[in-house]
Amino acid sequence: MAEPVIMPRQGQSVETCLITKWFKEKGDKVEEGDLLFSYETDKAAFDEEAKTSGILLDIFYQEGDEVPVL
Repeated sequence: MAEPVIMPRQGQSVETCLITKWFKEKGDKVEEGDLLFSYETDKAAFDEEAKTSGILLDIFYQEGDEVPVL
């Protein structure tokens, strides 16, 4: 079953984050804890790790894209 990767909220005022680097590509095998991508807010930079193991089926936002947080 597919598991979506959701941009985590980093504070109440943050509405979007900028993806700065992808460490995986579409079709790559991913293990829980692997780095998926780096992103920035207006105040800090973060790395997002895989929450589960599996295959990265698709990437909807590229490096340099502003992504809405949920």
